[in-house]
Amino acid sequence: MATEGKRSPTSHRTPAQIRAHGKGYQATPKQRKNRALRNAARRKMAKTHGKAAIKGKDVGHKRSLMKKGTNSKSNLRIQSRKSNRGHGTSPGGNRKRKR
Repeated sequence: MATEGKRSPTSHRTPAQIRAHGKGYQATPKQRKNRALRNAARRKMAKTHGKAAIKGKDVGHKRSLMKKGTNSKSNLRIQSRKSNRGHGTSPGGNRKRKR
């Protein structure tokens, strides 16, 4: 991966690294399918609860898509962005160890 350029303050990656990630991992069929499922979940909750109820919040899956979760209403919940992002799991689905 190329390392030239100034790193992003949020992702801590250079622009070249961000582009490479987008072309590789984010473009895989599995990730495209999961992204479509997340977008559908957001639309479903907006239709049920109203757009104002989810504005500034995330729609989270109780059982994550990574762990074979579904988009059924019983598996969805409205959460703050802070509580939904970074559950402490690694990409493989294992809990990260506390140091």
